[in-house]
Amino acid sequence: MKTEVQEWIEAKYRNYFNYINRPGAADLLQWMGANGFFEAPASKRHHGAKPGGLAEHSVNVFKRLIMLNAEESERQQSLNYDLETVAVCGLLHDLCKIDAYRLTEGQQGKPEYQLTKNFPAGHGEKSVILILQFMHLTQEEILAIRWHMGQYDFYARGGGFDLDNAFRQSKLAVMLHLADMMATHFDGRKRKSEKK
Repeated sequence: MKTEVQEWIEAKYRNYFNYINRPGAADLLQWMGANGFFEAPASKRHHGAKPGGLAEHSVNVFKRLIMLNAEESERQQSLNYDLETVAVCGLLHDLCKIDAYRLTEGQQGKPEYQLTKNFPAGHGEKSVILILQFMHLTQEEILAIRWHMGQYDFYARGGGFDLDNAFRQSKLAVMLHLADMMATHFDGRKRKSEKK
């Protein structure tokens, strides 16, 4: 049973999803609802490690990305992404986590999330693959979602230049990475005073 907070976050997420008007978007949202997106956590034990945490984190990333887009649009008149692109990237960047965790009994009988290792296609790659099963993405949206983990992406740590090349080609990729980090570290973690 969902809490009032979970229901509120789901309603907010669905409202923001209305900015995505591409063919297949409604089917994608329906699939997400049927497959546990709104109950899923955003992480195993860090930001959003609770039922509904994934939807809440995605809303926070979307809102951060709107602010970064507006700031950069004002600073660089040539850089301005439409609201649909911002919604696609912000709301769907972590779709890969829809089935990434399952609740188990941990040490001392406390519930905890464990990785499922379902469809191990990579983090950003899996999100892109799942989205493309329902609707079209632009090349820039693909780059942004694929590389939203930035230097924390496993493949970026291997010494290749794909991350740098993606960030050079797509300012959206840079902004999505920053929005994700801001939402994770500023919006998604409990403060010491809240942990009690």
